Amino acid sequence: MPIYEYKCNECNEDFEKLVSSSTTEVSCPKCNSKNITKKFSLFGMSGVEKPVTSTSTSGCSSCSSSSCKSCH
Repeated sequence: MPIYEYKCNECNEDFEKLVSSSTTEVSCPKCNSKNITKKFSLFGMSGVEKPVTSTSTSGCSSCSSSSCKSCH
């Protein structure tokens, strides 16, 4: 079940809600209003390295050496 971020248009409360389906009614936990807006959230991952997509002939993206002995 995804967690969505919302903002209440009545009291400006920011909150998260675990939503089981698209038909689940969501209301503000502070004022109980249903006048809310789903916020745009970016998915983030920490601790995961980004894959190297370079097409250069060097051994890594941080140096120009083809053997990478200088940076490893």
